[in-house]
Amino acid sequence: MSAPRLDALDRVHGPAARPGYDPAAHGVGILHLGIGAFHRAHQAVATDDALARSGGDWRITGVSLRSREVADALGPQHGLYTLIERGADGTKARVIGAIRDVIAADPDRVLAAMSDPAIRIVTLSVTEKGYGIDRVTRAADPAHPAVAADLADPDRPSGVLGLICAALAARHAAGAAPFTVLSCDNLPENGALLRDGVLDFARRARPDLAGWIADNVAFPSSMVDRITPAATPETLAEAARQTACTDLAAIETEPFMQWVIEDHFPQGRPDWEAGGAIFVRDVAPYERMKLTMLNGSHSMLAYAGFLSGHRYVRDVMNDAALAALVRRHLQAAAQVLPPLEGIVLADYAADLEARFHNPAIAHETYQIAMDGTQKLPQRIFQPALAAMEAGQDPRAFAFATAAWMRYAQGVTDTGETYALRDPREADIRAALAGVARDAGAISAALHDLPGLFPQRLTHDPAWRDAVESALALMLSDGMAQAIRHEAAA
Repeated sequence: MSAPRLDALDRVHGPAARPGYDPAAHGVGILHLGIGAFHRAHQAVATDDALARSGGDWRITGVSLRSREVADALGPQHGLYTLIERGADGTKARVIGAIRDVIAADPDRVLAAMSDPAIRIVTLSVTEKGYGIDRVTRAADPAHPAVAADLADPDRPSGVLGLICAALAARHAAGAAPFTVLSCDNLPENGALLRDGVLDFARRARPDLAGWIADNVAFPSSMVDRITPAATPETLAEAARQTACTDLAAIETEPFMQWVIEDHFPQGRPDWEAGGAIFVRDVAPYERMKLTMLNGSHSMLAYAGFLSGHRYVRDVMNDAALAALVRRHLQAAAQVLPPLEGIVLADYAADLEARFHNPAIAHETYQIAMDGTQKLPQRIFQPALAAMEAGQDPRAFAFATAAWMRYAQGVTDTGETYALRDPREADIRAALAGVARDAGAISAALHDLPGLFPQRLTHDPAWRDAVESALALMLSDGMAQAIRHEAAA
C-alpha cells in the first residue's frame, strides 16, 4: 500500500519537523515569481521561520510563469513540502508550510493576484534571462520575447516587467499602496537593476505611471546563497522516510543559508531575521564579500582541482595540499575586505570551508571553471590589485591566475583536451596560437587580452613574476606537483 500524499500536517509520522505554527491561521502577503527549488530552499524557509516566531499574514502565493510541474506537485499537497538538508553530520528534514498556493502558466490570474492589496511584497527568483533587462544599458530589452509581447499589449502581460507594471498600474488606479519588489536572483545590485528595467518599461508602455513608480515603489537589493541541487528519486525516497508520506515536491539542500537584504519595505515585511536574514543599508559590500571569498576561492580550486584530476569540490577538499591553498586564498581574500556589520569574516571563511567539504553536494570543478573571463576580473584580479595597493602579498591571487592560464590552454597534463566554455574562448585560442609552452609568453599573451586585467597588474613586474613563477611550475611539473609545492611554500 502506497503512503498517503503529504496534503495535511496530521499525516506526517516520522522524524521530520513540522512548522511551528498553524499555516491555515495566516493569510498571504507575498507573491513569488519563479517558484523553483531555490525559492523553496531559501526565501520560503526564512518565511516559515518568520511565521513560527512572529506570525503575521505573510504566507506565499507562488507563481510559475511557464511550467506546470511545481504547481502539479504542490497543488494537491496544499503547498506543503519536505525540505531535506544534507551535510557532513548527516541528514535532517522539516515540512515547510509557508506556501499557500501556486499559480502556473496563467498570466491573468497572476495579474489579479499581484493587484490584490493584500500582497505587500513581490519577490522574484527567475534567473537573469527571465527579467528581460539588458545588463549593459539596464533598460528593458525589446529583443526579449516577453518584453516585446508586453510592450505590444501592456494590458495582457506575460513577462516579469510587464506583470509588475500592469499590477502597479492597477494598484495606482484603485488608490491602493504599491507592493515592494524584492529580487532574490544572483545578480549584483539586483534591486537597482530591476528598478531601472521596470522604469524603462513603464516609460515605454505606461509613461503616466513611471513617475509614480519612481516616487513610491521600493526595490531593495538582496544577496542570496544556498546550494540547491535538483531533486532526484533519492530525494523523494528520503522525504517518504522522514514523513511517512508521498511528497512529490520534496527538495534537498545544504545546511548553509545566507540572505542579506536592504531594509526598505514601506508596507512591512516578515520577521526574516528568524531565518537568519541580515538587514543592512547597502548590500554592495556583502556582494563584494561573496565575490571575493566564496566565488574567488571557488574559481581557484576549480582550475587547480580540475587540472589535478578532482571532479568535485568535495574531492578538492580531501586533497590536503589543495585544501590548504583554499584556506590560504580565503584568508587573503578576507584581508582586502572592510569590516561588515553582522559578519565575522573568519567565521564566514570557516563556513565556506565546511560547505566545500560537504560530501552530499556534487559540485563539479569543470562547471565552476566555465566563463572565466567574465568572472575573474571581480573574483581574482580586482582583489589582487587591492592587496597590492594595501601592501599585502598577492601570491594567493597570483596562483589562482596562473591556474586559470594553465586551464586556458585547453589540455590536461595527460594530454586530454576540453572546451573552455568561455564567451571569449576564440579570443583566448587566438592569443595563444603559436605561443610556445613558456610561462612568460603565455602570461604576456593573456595579460594583453583587451579589457581583462587591470592595467596596474598587467604592467607590474612583481605581479607578473609571481604569476609566471607559479605557471612555469605547473607547465614543467604538472598541476598536482605545483599544488604541493605551493602549499609547502
